[in-house]
Amino acid sequence: MKTLKLDMVQYDCPYIRTTRQHDVAFHTQHWEFDQADRTLETRLLAIGSSRSELSDALETFSTFQMSNGIELLSRKANTAMLRSQIDETNAMRTVLDNDGYVTGPFVIRDGSEIWNVGFDTRESADRTLAELERENEYDVASEGSLEVDDFFTILQNLDSLGPLLSALQQLTDTELETLETAVENGYFSTPRGMNLEELSNEFDVSKMGASKNLRRSQRKVLREVVRVANDLDAQADLQDDSSFRLEN
Repeated sequence: MKTLKLDMVQYDCPYIRTTRQHDVAFHTQHWEFDQADRTLETRLLAIGSSRSELSDALETFSTFQMSNGIELLSRKANTAMLRSQIDETNAMRTVLDNDGYVTGPFVIRDGSEIWNVGFDTRESADRTLAELERENEYDVASEGSLEVDDFFTILQNLDSLGPLLSALQQLTDTELETLETAVENGYFSTPRGMNLEELSNEFDVSKMGASKNLRRSQRKVLREVVRVANDLDAQADLQDDSSFRLEN
């Protein structure tokens, strides 16, 4: 299985067009593609920079030609849970026609969209990328492969990974952006590629403020990382014990 993480710019996607006009981000929760109607129904979380910006963004989304409606499921201030439906985009059709499938959530902000898609063969993945270039723009953020052993490991540890994903979702936008910037610019490297003062300048906050956001993000994530690591060790010990009993 070939996996791709793509930073996509679709010129015909209502979500992307909305984020070009408004300071809003969409995070998908669940999606279902109707093969007969060639439409995509999605439940997603929308976060605006303000209450009014979110309202304006939802109104704009409804005006685009490929938007087939939007339903507000719940809302709190500048955050809303939505159900929406759009027509099949060119990129969606290209992936589906090459037997591709979704392997992770979509995130749409600032005029582009992060896609996580998979293909059964390298050839179908390469063919898809070549066809996508005709009417879309994209960067391959990362790529990899997933074998039977990888699937088995994931299935064995779903219970352990759930709380880690929950911890990531609990990060505020500021905490996540601070952690991402620190990692990408070598704050944790030896020697450091970025110091605390440079990190604080990136967000126009004090060194104390940057340090606080970084510590909060580390505390939320690392607590679960350590717990998952312990679970993996326990699972490995259990497998070793099982192998010993079988062999003896």
